[in-house]
Amino acid sequence: MWKFVLQRSVSAVFVLFGVSVLTFLLVFFTPGDPAETILRQQMGGQTPSAEAIQQFRSDQGLNDPIPVQYVDWVTSILQGDLGQSYHSDSSVTQLIIDNLWPTFELALAGMAVALLIAVPTGVISAVHKGGRLDYGSQLAALLGLSMPNFWLGYLLMLVFAIYLSVLPTSGYGTIDQLVLPAITLGTGMAAIITRLLRSSMLEVLDEEYIRTARSKGLRERIVVYKHALRNALIPVITIVGLQFGYLLNGAVIIEIVFQRPGLGRLLIDSIFARDYPIVQGLVLVIAVLFVVTNFLVDVAYRYVDPRISFEGAPK
Repeated sequence: MWKFVLQRSVSAVFVLFGVSVLTFLLVFFTPGDPAETILRQQMGGQTPSAEAIQQFRSDQGLNDPIPVQYVDWVTSILQGDLGQSYHSDSSVTQLIIDNLWPTFELALAGMAVALLIAVPTGVISAVHKGGRLDYGSQLAALLGLSMPNFWLGYLLMLVFAIYLSVLPTSGYGTIDQLVLPAITLGTGMAAIITRLLRSSMLEVLDEEYIRTARSKGLRERIVVYKHALRNALIPVITIVGLQFGYLLNGAVIIEIVFQRPGLGRLLIDSIFARDYPIVQGLVLVIAVLFVVTNFLVDVAYRYVDPRISFEGAPK
């Protein structure tokens, strides 16, 4: 087990190094001079002087060779400093911390909605294979996968906020302001988990030990929910962990649609403002969240099924 954790840790370090390089070079692939762009925005659209541009580049260390800039950037990150915003002169680290919880809150709520929908639906669909409930759940899963998040968000706002007036259209801070964004975010993931759990349950229900349990006279509910569901959830654990990272990304659109604060909205605002330190810091933080989530999922998967090797194939 510890060897597996060590191997995954080393792999994660290499991935994070690659991500840091790509994230840092992001600025240099962007068209235009960032110094001129930032100064032009600060001066209300007026063209900055060559001296002002040169002074800005010197203050921000943009005249140094790229490897030197990268080493300075990584060194600061390892010390917990992601830089300063070009526009507000605020700490990037503090801006990310301030916007981290609203995004996590939305992702957790979306995950809860997805599991509440997917687990019973997937089990019922597998138990009633070929029946109306099975066809109905598969049709619902197909609709969930087909609907874009932003479209579903506006549809829910139209029905529950405008026509029925039971939930707010936007805002942040109360439970009722979280309901529609969470449903919007969790619907697509619920569809994925439902289909995966149905397939996994169908395989498990054909296993010999399930037939043995039934032959012993155990009630069908115990067979399904205690013996079959427990084993069918093993592949679902991996997907849930991986999809949590995608929920963080999906929150970008949801935060804009429902006008909520969060990392996604901060990222979009920073891209339009060309505030590169914030963009670099956010991309790096989101990538780290992905890597850490995958690492925890791999460890949990290995803990549940010790046959899983580093290469992913059962030993």
